[in-house]
Amino acid sequence: METLGLLSGIGHLPVEVAVGARMIGYNVVAIGVVPGIDEDLAKNVDAYYDIHIGKLGKIINTLKKHKITTVTMIGKVTKEILYSEGAIIPDFRAIKLLSSLPNRKDDTIMNAIVRELEKEGIYTLDQTILIKPLLPEVQVFTKRQPTAEEAEDIKFGFDVAREIGRLDIGQTVVVKDKAVMAVEAIEGTDACIKRGGLLGKRAIVAKTAKPAQDIRFDMPSVGLETIKSMVEAGAAGIAMEAGRTLFVEREKAIALANEHNLFIVAQK
Repeated sequence: METLGLLSGIGHLPVEVAVGARMIGYNVVAIGVVPGIDEDLAKNVDAYYDIHIGKLGKIINTLKKHKITTVTMIGKVTKEILYSEGAIIPDFRAIKLLSSLPNRKDDTIMNAIVRELEKEGIYTLDQTILIKPLLPEVQVFTKRQPTAEEAEDIKFGFDVAREIGRLDIGQTVVVKDKAVMAVEAIEGTDACIKRGGLLGKRAIVAKTAKPAQDIRFDMPSVGLETIKSMVEAGAAGIAMEAGRTLFVEREKAIALANEHNLFIVAQK
């Protein structure tokens, strides 16, 4: 059986990928590249390692030790780890890669990592190929539907989210009354939602893919933690781009949204 390498960030999505891969016959070797990996991941793979993303050489050597030629990158890895005090010191290979970059935009960094893996004969799989059912079609998931005014905010939010995606800044915005409360940047989706909630209660969260989304990495996702952040922020609901956003832990997320009278919709 072929062995798939799974480079994992945080969240439950890597667990779903591991389960899906093993169901169709892959052996799975997972590497948690940031702190806070879902504890269930190690239980659902054939081998598991914790190796920080800054230790790029060790990650590659581990993949080669298992004769892995195909990897998938899945889960949340925010760039704040590059700037936080006390962040891990990168190894020589990672320092060399970072110093060669013209900027530190998400796509710039991720494409450089993909190229570094390819130098070793390790190729990156489409993120969604093992989890297509997690890409919802147009629908309302919750008991509550958006009002006419909220529908206008969703349209406005999608326009703004696609523009920040085009600029490779983020994929999420928080809006209210056609005003932008918060834009996702380096801090990630949950922090963006909470920050937006401080400025506009009952605001709308809009999440889209980038216009030039690379499906090998950084696909937008919504899950239970997203809804928890919305509850904390006092948001009214979330709209995700249908067919281009992964909806994880769907039943739990919908139940929590219904409990707090929030809406969750997927639309174009």
